[in-house]
Amino acid sequence: MARIENLNLSQQVTNELGKAIINGHYTAESGLPTEAKLCEEYGISRTAVREAVQMLAAKGLISSRPRQGIRVEPANKWNLYDTSVLKWLLESSPSLYILKEFLQVRLAIEPQAAALAARHADKSAIAEIAIALEKMQAAADAPDGEIHEADLSFHTAILFASGNRFFFQLRDFIRTALNVSIQHTTPAKGSKKAIADEHFKVYQAILNGEAERAKNMMTYMIDEAMSFIEKEIAEKESNTSLK
Repeated sequence: MARIENLNLSQQVTNELGKAIINGHYTAESGLPTEAKLCEEYGISRTAVREAVQMLAAKGLISSRPRQGIRVEPANKWNLYDTSVLKWLLESSPSLYILKEFLQVRLAIEPQAAALAARHADKSAIAEIAIALEKMQAAADAPDGEIHEADLSFHTAILFASGNRFFFQLRDFIRTALNVSIQHTTPAKGSKKAIADEHFKVYQAILNGEAERAKNMMTYMIDEAMSFIEKEIAEKESNTSLK
């Protein structure tokens, strides 16, 4: 029981310290407080603090060496594929710029995954894409329908249907960032039906084995999302310059 409590506490501290590092509260110059100070600040044991330090080190945010203390690593050493790190980044103030970079990654992966899904033609995998699409369409037809989760499932199903194990192992990374991205792009799109219709075109191309069309339809969707994010960035920069 003590071990579970320690783990829960260390996860909470990991979350708090991780956000603080990403938000610039702790930097490579300032470093983290000592173990003793962290114990005092959070009211936890050294064991829980050390577990939190180990978790943050595994995420690339800090390094800890004997007699050298705890060092905060520069941003270029952070593990952006770690879903916690990505989530903290997306929740930070410059999240739009992170989303733009994420969309660039999606452009490199998802159109190719859609093309591979069309070529691979795995019926059971394509059926999973269809299930997600049906949920999107049902949500689009209902006034209070929630399209969000079905949208995430649609993109995850395509990664699996590609038959590429490396693509599928990126699913948590894709879902984490897409979860935030959708919150920006869905209101900009304005119509849940329009979103479902665009996803249907991708699905139809995959179902018909039209690899190039599937690739182009997915590229179009992500390019459109990119234009929404770039517009938000431009508006934000314009408002900042006027202050």
